[in-house]
Amino acid sequence: MDATRSTHADDALPRRVHILPDDPALRYTGRVDFDDPQRPVLIYPYTLIEFRFFGTSLRMQLINRHNYWENAIGVVIDGCQRKVDIPCDDRETEIVLADGLTPVMHTVTVFKRQDACHHVELLGFTVDGTNAGVQVLPPAAPRPRLRMEVYGDSVSAGEVAEAVHCCGRIDPDDNNGQYTNAWYSYAAFAARELNAELHDVAQGGIALLDGTGWFNGPDYVGLEDTYDKLEYNPTLGDSKPWDFNRFTPHVVVVAIGQNDSNPIDVMADDYDGEAATTWRDHYRMFVERLREIYPDALLVLSTTILCHDAAWDRAIDDVCRAIDDPRILHFLYESNGTGTPGHIRIPEAERMGHELASFIADHLPADIR
Repeated sequence: MDATRSTHADDALPRRVHILPDDPALRYTGRVDFDDPQRPVLIYPYTLIEFRFFGTSLRMQLINRHNYWENAIGVVIDGCQRKVDIPCDDRETEIVLADGLTPVMHTVTVFKRQDACHHVELLGFTVDGTNAGVQVLPPAAPRPRLRMEVYGDSVSAGEVAEAVHCCGRIDPDDNNGQYTNAWYSYAAFAARELNAELHDVAQGGIALLDGTGWFNGPDYVGLEDTYDKLEYNPTLGDSKPWDFNRFTPHVVVVAIGQNDSNPIDVMADDYDGEAATTWRDHYRMFVERLREIYPDALLVLSTTILCHDAAWDRAIDDVCRAIDDPRILHFLYESNGTGTPGHIRIPEAERMGHELASFIADHLPADIR
């Protein structure tokens, strides 16, 4: 922490504090690239930075590594959430997260609203205050005991969640990323209801297999190729491996199988055909690989309420039954696959999150709940 003091001799406390990214007061949640501790890279949606500060304003220094969509940072201060747009020019910039605050202790969560459509290189924060001084502290509450990981697509990432004027309808024509907010994803709603620490390993457009889905088209990249990565967007640089020893979840949700119908809906067209069988084989290998990595975790296999052919849920159920592991379960939402033709909006995601949280709570060991 770099404190700038007043020039008045009677002022004992700093009125400005610069917080470096490796300051112990900052608590990170999510897959964060710490190869350079002074310039960590935020990649995945719902990556959190939590701390407390005594002061009247908070600014953030960063570089936005832009690929597509409009980009913004999310911040929750004293329970009030807002978004702050960030420029898409790959240059060092400073944004105001809060200003004009009462000089008291504030709680803050800075979070990544979007997936790897952009990376955020964090350079630090600045807190300003009055003659009462400035102070920066870690979060008061400890990390949640329950740890949760979600592998998914745009729905798990909260894409277009804030387009509440389009509930139950297709996405608005003006969507350019401005409605995306991982805070309002079903995954985040479920994690907060469970009081769980969440790693939201979600990417819009992604399917299971390379060459399918919508991510990184026309050279589509699948979850098989990204699930074990820290950085994985080819446009934003070389991939980096993820160290699974850094986070061991109690529950893992696999929510994939909706973008997999592009370019061909193989499961609906010919369920017993070669392509559909290949997908089920790979899905099983993926789930069994997660079981190897997390031998004690509860694995929940699902899709979402986004409209899709029921054959994909049948495929997941068949794989789940074939694996025959009492700690690997198939979960269906009340309106699974039929809820909406567009992305899931805030009220829909909240209902999904509650359904998922209830299911998870019912199947977790009592000593973890």
